[in-house]
Amino acid sequence: MWASPPPPDNWFKVTRFWLGVLAIPIFSLSEALVTMGLPSFVLPKSSIFRSKGFIAGITVGVFFTIVFCFIVALFFIKRKQRRARERENMEEWELQYWPHRITYQEIDAATRGFSEVNVIGIGGNGKVYKGVLEGGAEIAVKVISNEDVEGMREFLSEISSLGRLKHRNLVGLRGWCKREKGSFMLVYDYMENGSLDKRVFECEQSKMLGCQDRIKVLKDVAVGVLYLHEGWEAKVLHRDIKASNVLLDKEMRGRLGDFGLARMHGHGQVASTTRVVGTIGYLAPEVIRVGRATAQTDVFGFGVLILEVMCGRRPIEEGKPPLVDWVWQLMSQGQLMDALDQRLRTNGGFDKRKWRGCYIWACCAPTLSQLLV
Repeated sequence: MWASPPPPDNWFKVTRFWLGVLAIPIFSLSEALVTMGLPSFVLPKSSIFRSKGFIAGITVGVFFTIVFCFIVALFFIKRKQRRARERENMEEWELQYWPHRITYQEIDAATRGFSEVNVIGIGGNGKVYKGVLEGGAEIAVKVISNEDVEGMREFLSEISSLGRLKHRNLVGLRGWCKREKGSFMLVYDYMENGSLDKRVFECEQSKMLGCQDRIKVLKDVAVGVLYLHEGWEAKVLHRDIKASNVLLDKEMRGRLGDFGLARMHGHGQVASTTRVVGTIGYLAPEVIRVGRATAQTDVFGFGVLILEVMCGRRPIEEGKPPLVDWVWQLMSQGQLMDALDQRLRTNGGFDKRKWRGCYIWACCAPTLSQLLV
């Protein structure tokens, strides 16, 4: 075989010349690569979990977690101790009626800080405020005087009797509040049309109740009192039935309220109390003699209420004979119609037979069940 001849001496020069003519660049691979300023990917010699920064972060996190748990635990312990102290300071009645308790903050917000603008009445033991709860329900808040022993008795009587009674002709008790020792409040359903006496005595002619409306309200009250005497598990004696204690709801339904003097006892039993309580002019003669209230003494008070509402006269008025004696005198003279409220006679729309029936209600019915027959 023939060996290939070696290339001529100028072969590389010629080749490079023609490659340059053809614009084919010739460069070295080491010249194209960047080998300076590159990051280092060398793994550290020690683990990151052993670094000072990691250990410091974990230490601080654990510390704050322990402090947070300690504060939360301290909060619950303090609250438990506070409730225990409160229960130790509670009287027996507070524990019994605890579910009906309303916080002072709720009542304060509802009455706008017990603003005088919201005062709707003043009772014997304190003011009555109108309020609106957070849900929109309207309420009446009675503040019981903390300086009066009778006020405390009234408060306990209300929550022990009315707090468990539910009837369409009784004012509903929503709950109670004890701000501090000796400071009490009672929370009722709000009655939009006020008290009965303001619709008979203290109102304009346009707002005064007519004959038929008065009789309807009296029937509502009679049903409510009958429930107290015979319709509940115990017999409840109201002991203070009068026009100012009868409230009218938005449907003008009569509801008996103010159970501050009420007492309960079992059916068939005799009331143990012998204290003379009530309002002068509504008290039955036997209460004054022996001091013991019965269902019949409530009926007597209701009879006076009938005469008061239908005659448009207070039971006791200065310079005039007592209402009961006055009506009885007119009846004996055959002038019973003269006892009817003069404004009702002037307006007309009354029935003589119904007025005579009201008189019989007031004077002859020994029990309310017989009255409503």
